[in-house]
This record gives sequence, structure tokens and C-alpha cells, in this order.
Amino acid sequence: MSRAVLALGSNLGDREQNLESAVRTLGDLVKVVSGVYDTPPWGDADQPSYLNAVVIAEDGDDDPHAWLTRARACEQAADRVRDPDRPYGPRTLDVDVIAVWTNDGQPVISADPELVLPHPRAHLRAFVLRPWLDIEPFGLLPGHGFVYELINEDPVAGDVGGLTARPDVPLG
Repeated sequence: MSRAVLALGSNLGDREQNLESAVRTLGDLVKVVSGVYDTPPWGDADQPSYLNAVVIAEDGDDDPHAWLTRARACEQAADRVRDPDRPYGPRTLDVDVIAVWTNDGQPVISADPELVLPHPRAHLRAFVLRPWLDIEPFGLLPGHGFVYELINEDPVAGDVGGLTARPDVPLG
């Protein structure tokens, strides 16, 4: 059974509905969903705040690109429009494939420009690591270390205070 950590984010339209739609689109593949956090934008400050969450999903398909296909299907269902001039700009839904493990539990390492694994900036993003910590306290980001350690290192440690838990936004 292949396993993936997927990060969800939305800052345009009905943010809650966009995250819920992603969880619904992934369906039975979703095994656990984190809490939701309101977070400041990353990489492009001139935009509204995000709602972010993380899911752990499993499937019998051992092809890591299948997770990218699913992520893009979620984005398409939310009418995601990519602006090439603003790669970190606002979006209805962003689904990032953070890490994938094969059926035998080995982490997938990929330098494919379409799907770099693990995600090349996940270890720097409080909005990925904090929700992941909620659902997998001993989660391991391949090549970087344990999530509980990464969240306490700079620059992530300085960003965690900017996240606001949103228990009023249940997913899953």
C-alpha cells in the first residue's frame, strides 16, 4: 500500500469548502486529516491568509505520479487557475505532494521536475509541518528528519506563532 502526505491550502473563494472538496475528492484514500490552521501567505505577502491542513492517504497503486494526478484533480475540481507570474500567489486550492512511500514502506526520492520528492520546501513551511505533527507525531520527512524536530528549528520555529488553529473548521 503506497502512502502519501498531502498538504492542502486555500485562500480564495470559500476556503473551508475548497478544503472539504479536496478531502471528498480523495475519498476513501484519506486515512487521517489534520486540524485546520489559518496561516499568513508564504512567498508572496500581497494576498489573503490561507486555511491549511494535511492528510495522510493510502492506495494500492505504487506509482508516485498517481498522487500528483490526484492532487491536480482536486485542484481542478476547485477551479484552480495557475498564474505563471505569481507561483506563490493566491489560489482556490493548492494540493502539494509532500512525501510518498512505496508499498514496501520505502520513501520515494525523486528529482523529476514534475514531481520532486520529498517536496523541496516542506521542511521550511510551518503551515505543512504543524498540521502534519497533529496527525503523525513521529512523522519523518525523508532527507530532513522528524517533523517534531523540524518544527522547532529556524526558520520554521519563528513562523509557528503566526498560525492560528481553527477547530471550528472540521474536515473529513
